[in-house]
Amino acid sequence: MRMKRLAVLLTTAVLAATATGCSSTPDGATSSSGGTGFPITVTHALGTTTVTSAERIATVGWSNQEVPLALGVVPVGMAKATWGDDNGNGVMPWVEDKLKALGAQTPAMYDETDGPDYEAVAATEPDVILAAYSGLTEEQYTKLSKIAPVVAYPSIPWGTTWEETIALNSKAMGREADGKKLIADLTGQVNTAVSAHPELKSTKTLFAYLEPNDMSKIGYYTLNDPRANFLKTAGLPVPSAVESSSATSKDFYVQVSAEQADQFNDVGLIVTYGDGSTLARLQADPLLGKIPAIKAGHVAVLQDSTPLAAASNPSPLSIPWGAAKYFDLLGRVAKLSSPVSTAR
Repeated sequence: MRMKRLAVLLTTAVLAATATGCSSTPDGATSSSGGTGFPITVTHALGTTTVTSAERIATVGWSNQEVPLALGVVPVGMAKATWGDDNGNGVMPWVEDKLKALGAQTPAMYDETDGPDYEAVAATEPDVILAAYSGLTEEQYTKLSKIAPVVAYPSIPWGTTWEETIALNSKAMGREADGKKLIADLTGQVNTAVSAHPELKSTKTLFAYLEPNDMSKIGYYTLNDPRANFLKTAGLPVPSAVESSSATSKDFYVQVSAEQADQFNDVGLIVTYGDGSTLARLQADPLLGKIPAIKAGHVAVLQDSTPLAAASNPSPLSIPWGAAKYFDLLGRVAKLSSPVSTAR
């Protein structure tokens, strides 16, 4: 019965996508992209997508809804935030702020913990599904494409930078020029935030993830991940281990044995998720504690599952909200001779 219902919803959504004109959100705020140049063809890792209208925009994956919102367009549906949300309502604080500024209600939301909710997406009757930052499989892409044209990631699953996310999604909206202006504006904001901390320009910075209950390994993000890439494009030098692994693999995350900790001797600052005990546990470890940055207390700890931790993976609306806070923390910790700072 569930599959039969899904088939009906898919058929209904496809028909509605061709018949629906400019629509409105429940409070009257327009959901039209105001885009031009249709039909528009977008090439991505999973194929080529032709978009004939972007009046009704649904998004899946992480932060894709922020592109239309940043351009003043309210999507008809978006994925629920399940990490980094500050009040448990499934909406990041910067998205809440933007919806309020637009005088709009929260779009329909769907839980993607177990993958795309096809029925929920279909129920929004979208013209296009934006998923430039996602990890869609071929199967998921095919199923979503039966609902509406889908714009997937450009090359690597979950490896899309914030600039690429804006470029692909704005192009699909018929707003490519506006997307370029948004990228330029946000780049200026990032540069301003980093320029307040000139010490960062000479500090090789590693974005690591350390298992709280397993110090036998140290994991870190490569330049294939937006977190590490963000640090590089912001002007922070890249550690040799990250340069090497990024050049030889498409993996976004690498783990090495703690016995190989000496490969991080050129690291001046480590960014990681954790809590108030993270630095003490790292410094107490007989192997990881020898890493110069850890020994000196140059570890910027982002309190796990908080908005600032989420903002370290930048997005169109989180940059204005959190870039200054993020680089303030990194700059402060880079100058310390001992204790670490933790931030929410």
